[in-house]
Amino acid sequence: MAASELYTKYARVWIPDSEEVWRSAELTKDYKQGDTVLHLQLEDGTDLEHKLDPKTKNLPHLRNPDILVGENDLTALSYLHEPAVLHNLKVRFIDSKLIYTYCGIVLVAINPYETLPIYGTDIINAYSGQNMGDMDPHIFAVAEEAYKQMARDERNQSIIVSGESGAGKTVSAKYAMRYFATVSGSASEANVEEKVLASNPIMEAIGNAKTTRNDNSSRFGKYIEIGFDKKYHIIGANMRTYLLEKSRVVFQADEERNYHVFYQLCASSHVPEFKALKLGSADVFHYTKQGRNPVIDGVDDAKEMSTTRNAFTLLGINESYQMGLFQVLAAILHLGNVDVKDRDADSSIIPPNNSHLMVFCELMGVAYQDMSHWLCHKKLKTAAETYIKPIPKLQAINARDALAKHIYAKLFNWIVDHVNKALHSTVKQHSFIGVLDIYGFETFEINSFEQFCINYANEKLQQQFNMHVFKLEQEEYMKEQIPWTLIDFYDNQPCINLIEAKMGVLDLLDEECKMPKGSDDSWAQKLYNTHLKTCSLFEKPRMSNKAFIIQHFADKVEYQCEGFLEKNKDTVNEEQIHVLKASKFDLLVELFRDEEKATSPTGVAPATGGRTRLSVKPDKGKPDKSSKEHKKTVGLQFRNSLQLLMETLNATTPHYVRCIKPNDYKYAFTFDPKRAVQQLRACGVLETIRISAAGFPSRWTYQEFFSRYRVLMKQKDVLPDKKMTCKNVLEKLVQDPDKYQFGKTKIFFRAGQVAYLEKLRADKLRAACIRIQKTIRCWLARKKYLRMKHAAITIQRYVRGYQARCLATFLRRTRAATIIQKYQRMYVARSSYRRKQAAALAMQCILRAFMARQLYRALLREHKAIIIQKMVRGWLARQWYKRSLAAVVYLQCCMRRMRAKRELKKLKIEARSVEHYKKLNIGMENKIMQLQRKIDDQNKDNRSLTERLSGLEVTHAAESERLRRELSRLRCAEEDAKNSNNRVITLQEELERLRAELQNTQKEKKAIEEWAQKYQDEMEQMISELKDQNNLLKNEKNDLNRLIQEQGQQWTEKMQRALKEETAQLETDLNEERSRYQNLLSEHLRLEEKYDDLKEEISLTVNVPKPGHRRTDSTHSSNESEYTYNSEFAESEEGSRGVEDVTKASLDMALFLKLQKRVTELEQEKQGLQNELDRREEQFQRARARDDEEHKKARSAELEYESLKRQELESENKKLKHNLNEMRQSLMSNAGAVSAAPGSPAYKVLLDQLNSSNEELEVRKEEVLILRSQLVSQKEAMQHKDEKETMTEPLHYVEDVQKLGDAKEISQAYMGLKDTNRSPRFLRRPLEVNELVNRLRSPLPDMRKMNEDGELWLVYEGLKETNRLLESQLQAQRRSHESELEALRGELQSVKEENNRQQQLLAQNLQLPPEARIEASLQHEITRLTNENLDLMEQLEKQDKTVRKLKKQLKVFAKKINDLEGGQIENVSPGQMADEPIRPVSIPRREKDFQGMLEYKKEDELKLVKNLILELKPRGVAVNLIPGLPAYILFMCLRHADYINDDQKVRSLLTSTINSIKKILKKRGDDFETVSFWLANTCRFLHCLKQYSGDEQFMKYNSPKQNEHCLSNFDLAEYRQVLSDLAIQIYQQLIKCMENILQPMIVSGMLEHETIQGVSGVKPTGLRKRTSSIADEGTYTLDSIIRQLNSFHSIMCQHGTDPELIKQVVKQQFYIVGAVTLNNLLLRKDMCSWSKGMQIRYNVSQLEEWLRDKNLMVCGAKETLEPLIQAAQLLQVKKKTDEDAEAICSMCNALTTAQIVKVLNLYTPVNAFEERVSVTFIRTIQNRLRDRKESPQLLLDTKIIYPVTFPFNPSSLALETIQIPGSLNLAFLTRV
Repeated sequence: MAASELYTKYARVWIPDSEEVWRSAELTKDYKQGDTVLHLQLEDGTDLEHKLDPKTKNLPHLRNPDILVGENDLTALSYLHEPAVLHNLKVRFIDSKLIYTYCGIVLVAINPYETLPIYGTDIINAYSGQNMGDMDPHIFAVAEEAYKQMARDERNQSIIVSGESGAGKTVSAKYAMRYFATVSGSASEANVEEKVLASNPIMEAIGNAKTTRNDNSSRFGKYIEIGFDKKYHIIGANMRTYLLEKSRVVFQADEERNYHVFYQLCASSHVPEFKALKLGSADVFHYTKQGRNPVIDGVDDAKEMSTTRNAFTLLGINESYQMGLFQVLAAILHLGNVDVKDRDADSSIIPPNNSHLMVFCELMGVAYQDMSHWLCHKKLKTAAETYIKPIPKLQAINARDALAKHIYAKLFNWIVDHVNKALHSTVKQHSFIGVLDIYGFETFEINSFEQFCINYANEKLQQQFNMHVFKLEQEEYMKEQIPWTLIDFYDNQPCINLIEAKMGVLDLLDEECKMPKGSDDSWAQKLYNTHLKTCSLFEKPRMSNKAFIIQHFADKVEYQCEGFLEKNKDTVNEEQIHVLKASKFDLLVELFRDEEKATSPTGVAPATGGRTRLSVKPDKGKPDKSSKEHKKTVGLQFRNSLQLLMETLNATTPHYVRCIKPNDYKYAFTFDPKRAVQQLRACGVLETIRISAAGFPSRWTYQEFFSRYRVLMKQKDVLPDKKMTCKNVLEKLVQDPDKYQFGKTKIFFRAGQVAYLEKLRADKLRAACIRIQKTIRCWLARKKYLRMKHAAITIQRYVRGYQARCLATFLRRTRAATIIQKYQRMYVARSSYRRKQAAALAMQCILRAFMARQLYRALLREHKAIIIQKMVRGWLARQWYKRSLAAVVYLQCCMRRMRAKRELKKLKIEARSVEHYKKLNIGMENKIMQLQRKIDDQNKDNRSLTERLSGLEVTHAAESERLRRELSRLRCAEEDAKNSNNRVITLQEELERLRAELQNTQKEKKAIEEWAQKYQDEMEQMISELKDQNNLLKNEKNDLNRLIQEQGQQWTEKMQRALKEETAQLETDLNEERSRYQNLLSEHLRLEEKYDDLKEEISLTVNVPKPGHRRTDSTHSSNESEYTYNSEFAESEEGSRGVEDVTKASLDMALFLKLQKRVTELEQEKQGLQNELDRREEQFQRARARDDEEHKKARSAELEYESLKRQELESENKKLKHNLNEMRQSLMSNAGAVSAAPGSPAYKVLLDQLNSSNEELEVRKEEVLILRSQLVSQKEAMQHKDEKETMTEPLHYVEDVQKLGDAKEISQAYMGLKDTNRSPRFLRRPLEVNELVNRLRSPLPDMRKMNEDGELWLVYEGLKETNRLLESQLQAQRRSHESELEALRGELQSVKEENNRQQQLLAQNLQLPPEARIEASLQHEITRLTNENLDLMEQLEKQDKTVRKLKKQLKVFAKKINDLEGGQIENVSPGQMADEPIRPVSIPRREKDFQGMLEYKKEDELKLVKNLILELKPRGVAVNLIPGLPAYILFMCLRHADYINDDQKVRSLLTSTINSIKKILKKRGDDFETVSFWLANTCRFLHCLKQYSGDEQFMKYNSPKQNEHCLSNFDLAEYRQVLSDLAIQIYQQLIKCMENILQPMIVSGMLEHETIQGVSGVKPTGLRKRTSSIADEGTYTLDSIIRQLNSFHSIMCQHGTDPELIKQVVKQQFYIVGAVTLNNLLLRKDMCSWSKGMQIRYNVSQLEEWLRDKNLMVCGAKETLEPLIQAAQLLQVKKKTDEDAEAICSMCNALTTAQIVKVLNLYTPVNAFEERVSVTFIRTIQNRLRDRKESPQLLLDTKIIYPVTFPFNPSSLALETIQIPGSLNLAFLTRV
């Protein structure tokens, strides 16, 4: 692409700047090839001419589009260069307050110098398990990636944290280790992760210090390996340290401090155990006061000392060792205060009885004389003899300081060794993750040996980093089969060779150290002679002969040679060491015990040479090795340790964290571009960018490219193959094929190509917007023009008529005046007329202006009054409409409910028909074709409108020309008006004089009028005062009456409000107590499980089995194996534990005793909370009892209605019995004739009538029984209604009865009830009307023998049957008619809704381009038909399940009926078998002898528990048997134990039941179906214990028969509490199981998946691709979540879970969905956009629709989604003005201030037309929300479980009717 295409007018570029490094500018003129100057305009409006380099002709860097600014990954930028990187980091850091940014594989972390709430446990849980590109950049994301790759690839990992001092390296490494400790946990109870974290305060105390750049600067490098086992749990850690800064012990610069531990000791000197150390303030000691600033703001050193001691204790360093460490540290402080004085020029002396030296010797346990002597002398050895030589004062002080440094270094090494021992694990390490916290590149004014080693280490790390980045780029290209071209990158191997190669800097330094008279100057000369002419990276300063310059990868550094040799040798007086070795202080002897074996006396830890292995002993067979090792220099040791570190890093997968220091003044969120770019160049970030930019930095998948740039394609370009489509389109858009490459799955772009494509896309969208705007503005302008034209014509008509009339009048008057004043008065009249005309015009102008203002004010007041009236009248009308609507809806509901019940069966049958669904979709093709035709017609209309528009433009041009001419004419008139203005001024003066005369006349007139008015006013005032007094008295009377009424009303409202508040407070307190109690219960359960595990470990420890084969007793029962299913796991662990478990037995026993004590305390606290909970519940019941009186009238009305039906049935039953007796008597009187002919017609007729009468009698009996049972159940339901929190389906019985106005309606309702209550199994086929009439009319030859009464009775019965059949048919026809009418209305309503939707779709399509209209219409229709088909398939599946279930039940019932029929046939005579139909005897009559108990033997208890609980399959029980069957069986067994008064049996059964349920849940606790099944059965068992407990509060819900089954001997209230606790535990387990299933679906379904396709475009992403929003196979969608919710709901309903409990579960489900979605939204910048807000709101609406379908809208689940809804609304609302801020503050009441600000900071435009949220607006929001009192926590706690309640739900099932199926294998139970 040519530069002329990019460097055009309005293009933005970056130009260098001395202050800001880079400044943004905009081209004001197109660049042409060959131009030497660019014409630019800066952001402040300044014009600038930027001269190009005449040699290179390089153009300035282009700026990225605004839509790409602020990206999470710098590699997502289209233009990859230094200014783009710097600007992106600045925008994220300053505007969005984001400190982390990806740069390819590097995480850039900017120190905010402020504590941020982004490192809590909730954030750790949010990043756990997520892909690195799916969340916003964070140190936790890097840690999670390392942990995941370790587990997936089984390869060790390393996290390399580097940066300047004060950039935040130590904090970043600390947070990474905290993440590993939190996520992985330890494999045992030894809390290894806590020990790993506890090592941080220890190492910070002894290795960190305050510097001018950082208050907590690490003065050593460390590499921590965190070890993991095969299950990837932390088992231990190991630490290596590098190059401790020992010089800080004896010297500190201004504003700096020594190591923290010294100040902690001084601050804790008042502690009793530290008295013996004789410490004081830090200002007293020489080693702590040199920096003159011993205090760090905000740090309490005494408190930090307590933390350090606790860390020592946790790591196993006992108190004696700790005191020894502090004793050595105190001795170092006292050693620094030892004064050395000159004896003469060559010798020095320590004054006798030096107090500090005495304290030092006392603390170290050495002789005072020896130490004072060797501090001032040294021993010189020659080949022949040894000399003792005194040393001058300066050398003595240096020797003292060297000794102090050496002691501290040994102490540091000892602590590191013991920390490693404490973190060491005997378990075999499977893998590890290393965290390297090492110093970054350093350059100061004076650079010495320490800076040289640091920069040498950074050279090695940079080389490893470059090679790794290069390798990753190569692998990516090879994987995508892209042609690989060698990318040139900076290789710093020459610099490394200069330092470490043979004859390099370090080699020459070591050689010089071996020389007897080696010096820094001679070493510098060797460097000059060796490298000055041979190596380009080595330079000599111009003004110095004691320094040298090395060109590092980051910058040139000048090193001063002074001190290099001394620091490299790091010598110490050996005689002083011998004195210390002879100490009586054990710890000191231990420090110097391995002096000969140590690698160096330098202070470099022994671990620097490699990984520490504490179990490896030194080799005693090679004594010469120690002497050689002792001679190693610091540089050699550092080079060896660095080499081993690089080998370790090369053997692992590295992850890089680059810490950036934003400013040198530690200001919060302040960005200094100079310092930042300096560090970016030094840490290799820009090198990563350069390597990426050299190839193809921008990479898109084909699907992402298609989704983003679909707008640039035409319909004919879209092919079924997306890959070919992208190739064809890209070849048209980008002409140069070198700018892109096609890989297997991705498209690779050169730098700048994405910006070019974004420009094309924005231009296309902008053109479309302009076209839409043009069309709309044309339509608006035309409408406005037509209105104006019509108004102008009307005005012209009236004005012209008025002008004509005025003209005629003027002509008549002029003619008359001319005749009258023709001669004499012509001149006088004209002059007078002119004067008066001028005066009148001026007066009229003033008066008319005044009148116009008055008229305007009147009109304004009238307009406002009309608005107020409109609003008030509208409000009144709406109130009346709402009341009317509510009444109408209520009436409709009542009527529709009655009709719906009748039509339910018919609708179910129709719903099963597939043809019914097919009819609904007929005609959709025709609708689509009609829409297409409409679109074509509208296109024709658009073309005609375009033609008319062109004509109007021509007319407009002519009109414009005419208006120009008119304008010139008006300008001439304006000149004339100016000339007339002077004359007006003179006339105004004359007018003022006349006004003065007029005022005098008016004053005289006014005085006269005032006298007359005064008298009249006095009289009127007297009358008005009397009227006012009268009105005042009336008003006072009305006010008093109104005040009395208002006070009464206020008191009433106040009392009601107080009652509501008290009730709400009680409910809140009750829920809090429940939540606290249930949390303690879960903690108690966790401790119980830990207690069981410890018992098993103790048993395994005590009984360690011998190795070999273990035999199993053949008589070992399967039940026992079920109870001890954990034994296999224990046996598998025995071999790996060995003797270690025996050593841990004592520790485990102590822990066991502590846990046992804690369990006892929790039990007591649990009992207290239970009492408090009971008291709260009693208060709540008393508060609710006040409302009971309101329902008594409703209950009495329904009872009267039910009693009326019962009495009518009983009377009719008596009448039927009477008729039957009469008929039998008549038959007996004619017995002779009838018996002689049993087959005669008369005999058959009588027999049929007898059978029909018997059936009618049985039907009446059944109706009476059914009505009685319904009466009792409805009475119980109404009494139980008040105790439930909400009712799923409230029944308004009383209102229905009251609406039946007269007796006729009541009788009709009763007849309908009879028809519905008749069971098919008790009725034969009813007689048809025609059949009955024919039977009555048929001639019967033998009927004459019957008496007259018998014939009348027969006729009467026939007529009664006929009337009944006619009435039932009439009601059936009425019901069918009403159902058809309702169905037609529903169809009409659905057609209207469909019509509205189609109109909306058509309106939307009209706004789209012509190419997209057809596609959008088809897409809409396909989506709608797909949804309908899915709904139909789901309904069909449900119906199939129901059919299968009913078929199974039908088979069971048919088998039972066959068995009963077979039993009856044996007892029936052959005559009866031939003629009389056989009816099965009803089950209740057979079971009335049973008492609802099950008997079992004591030895069968284990079998009962095993078959009914442990081996029961919930799926089979839930489908085939009644819900809660195991609970009923257990309770029936319990009833029998209570019946026989066997307390041991009761206790044993309950205990076995509870333990078995716990065991099955522990074994299959992750199976939702199992947990749901036992939750339902546990609740049912608990309800049975309450229902049959004998308590009056529960007995009132029972039937008399059920009250007979109550427990008689035992009070099981305590067991009810235990079962309630068990139910709570099962509920919590159910929630956890459900959360584990839902968790992977939520983010993908609610956030990432595009439910509304095409709304949110895909933005360019970087190296770390995010999860695609396109639904691939295996990804979760919103439908997946809804299907899972349906599965949960159906399972719980099948298991018979209480409706109230289902509501609580659904509420918890929706809370998890909302919380997880909101948390991810708050941590993902790419999800915070307007389009994503629309997606979220649509998804939430689908969830609400699911709640409506399940009748769960009142369960509180919708309220839990309110924070998510408000967050989605926040993404979509306008965010500019103060009014917007006020609206946001009032709208987002469910979000915290931190969440609102976070969403606004993360808001990212997806398209160029959206705008970012300004910083000022966010600050406005913060100021408005400043007074909110809320939690500062950012994320919602997804682990919260709402307190659960179990409302009493009695069962109407009779225990004696329960049958035990044979599939349960419970044949040993006997029904009693």
